[in-house]
Amino acid sequence: MKITFILACLLVPFTLHAQRARLSPSDLETERAFVETCTRAAAEQTELMLRAVGEPTGRNYPRTMSNNGRLVTTGMYDWTPGFFPGSLWYLYELTGETKWRDQAKRWTETLAPLQTFTGHHDLGFMMYCSYGNAERLAPDTTYNPILVRSAQSLATRFSPRTQTIKSWNRRKAWNDTTTWYYPVIIDNMMNLEMLFYASRVSGDKRYYDIARQHAETTMRNHFRKDFTTYHVVDYDTLSGRVLHRATCQGYSDNSTWARGQAWAIYGYTMTYRETRDPRFLRVAEKATAAYLRRLPSDLVPRWDFNAGMKGYRPEGSSYAVRFPGTELRDASAAAIVCSALFELGELTGKRRYTRLAIEMLHSLASPAYTARPGTNADFLLTHCVGSIPHENEIDKPLVYADYYYLEALCRYKRSLEAE
Repeated sequence: MKITFILACLLVPFTLHAQRARLSPSDLETERAFVETCTRAAAEQTELMLRAVGEPTGRNYPRTMSNNGRLVTTGMYDWTPGFFPGSLWYLYELTGETKWRDQAKRWTETLAPLQTFTGHHDLGFMMYCSYGNAERLAPDTTYNPILVRSAQSLATRFSPRTQTIKSWNRRKAWNDTTTWYYPVIIDNMMNLEMLFYASRVSGDKRYYDIARQHAETTMRNHFRKDFTTYHVVDYDTLSGRVLHRATCQGYSDNSTWARGQAWAIYGYTMTYRETRDPRFLRVAEKATAAYLRRLPSDLVPRWDFNAGMKGYRPEGSSYAVRFPGTELRDASAAAIVCSALFELGELTGKRRYTRLAIEMLHSLASPAYTARPGTNADFLLTHCVGSIPHENEIDKPLVYADYYYLEALCRYKRSLEAE
């Protein structure tokens, strides 16, 4: 399907009947078989991953692949350790096989020490992708207290002056002449889901209020007029005013980093689900439209939408000269948006979002982006980009790409079961 056709579909005024049109019996059977095939392939590859990584130790969470094709793991204080347990939970949801539940529990429960961690903002990724799925799929009396305590730890990074959750601690910007004392990145929207959850199960509205306020402030300061996003917004710690709008992982300060745009789409879709505030839905839909306008025909974006764009003039911390690879794709961004669009379609009743999600899922599941068994260090998706400015994880698999791909499969399977 060409992107011009997709965008034309977005502009068609569908009736309610058309939005909710059901698949024919033959198409339904075909799509269920597609999900089953993807699930079997993912299970086979993850079996190999489990054998390669060994027993969970708290120091060996899969993250990516080295340049020589070997599995790269990380410790629990990295931002990514929750994704592998989360992927195991999704395989349990997809298959119903208790072996995946048992493995997921073992890998999840190694993360319990993180419930008091306050070193950076990624606690939602670390704990909600693992323990959140654990509580949803195999409730245990210990899980809710751990999630609430994790939310309490995350909330310590909220400032009433900036009305945001601080992402990183003090760090230098890429131009080495600017220091960010209160940087907030668009990725931080993803951590709010754990706060909403903690408020719901604990009855403490403070967590809800912090999440909502962070979303409102980010809505004001991270978006351009065309609803593309800045990666980093740095705030004055005393006045709360914006000091810098910049990038750390994108092509330049005024470019649109594809995964950053994906975090915004997913984050505001989720925030609308939790608040039902139409302002957040508007941002989610506008950010989605901005993302879709920039996609190539296979629906997997370049790592940065402005990298290599004819006539584009980078500003600020530009990596145009220092780093090659302007045409590299990022399947992790595609997987995040694919999963988000399944939910956006469900929340709005707009079938066009679901159709786009299905097209994206088929593209990701194709040989162009899905690894053959026994390759890719046993990760599922290929052709992801971690950070070109850091010269790290370039055209490699990424554990969070697999996580959101499996989440998208779960969401599609649930929608097919409801047909």
